[in-house]
Amino acid sequence: MENTEHRKGVALALCAYSLWGFAPLYFKLLQQVSATEILLHRIIWSFVFMMLLMTFVGNFKKVRDVLKNPKQLGILCITSVLIAGNWLLFIWAVNNDHMLDASLGYYINPLINVMLGMVFLGERLRKLQWLAVTLAAIGVAIQLISFGSVPVVSIGLAVSFGLYALLRKKVNIDAQSGLLLETALLVPLAIGYIILMPQDASANMLTNSWDMNLLLIAAGIVTSIPLLCFAGAAIRIPLTVLGFFQYIGPSIMFMLAVVLYGEPFDMEKSITFGFIWLALIAFTMDMVYKRKREIKSNKATQ
Repeated sequence: MENTEHRKGVALALCAYSLWGFAPLYFKLLQQVSATEILLHRIIWSFVFMMLLMTFVGNFKKVRDVLKNPKQLGILCITSVLIAGNWLLFIWAVNNDHMLDASLGYYINPLINVMLGMVFLGERLRKLQWLAVTLAAIGVAIQLISFGSVPVVSIGLAVSFGLYALLRKKVNIDAQSGLLLETALLVPLAIGYIILMPQDASANMLTNSWDMNLLLIAAGIVTSIPLLCFAGAAIRIPLTVLGFFQYIGPSIMFMLAVVLYGEPFDMEKSITFGFIWLALIAFTMDMVYKRKREIKSNKATQ
């Protein structure tokens, strides 16, 4: 039974990170729509999808509990802004030929998580984690000093998602209930913006073709399904194991950017990516050693 659940967890993790990796293919289909308008529909249809799902599974108790807790609700107000900003930046990056920057951002994200854990949760970095963070910092510093540019999109995506994950950890609410509440908080603003939107706007569903409207509605599914797969994986396999899958998404994005969409992989990007990849090798080695120690410790206590 335990092996079956573990296999299910691995399958769900592969599904989640693969869907996140291929998500740019969907957003490229909406290239004629502005990033802001896509974001509005992503919020609205994610809320509709999650409402339908939660109604079907009948799991509103946790939602009601959070609504009675002002502190948790306050934190969710902040996380809703953070995730909306992350979504907006990602959509803009994909549809403005900055997919490589988006890929780099999600490669950096695990390292940002480690740093945020050290700063806000008092966690101590292990030697290989320090090496990983140092290599990443060197890569960004070389880009800044030698090429005079800062990977703003990459850092913005990594930091916004890192802070989002940190605060969601403090709220301690499941992924489904959390996404429903976050989108619920944003829906009034999204609907208000759409009502005031010019009639000739590219995301106006009253004037769009039916296929464009279906694509906009699909934003809810594109947003929710991988998150639900991730939530299912997280309860079935250890986080240290789940961590090995987190590079699937940015790796797929990287391949799409270079091979399918022909984004230039110049010297500046190759140096930055090179240092980030070295950092991730060190980070992965640390996870392997940590996992081995946990297995050995568990065997010793049995």
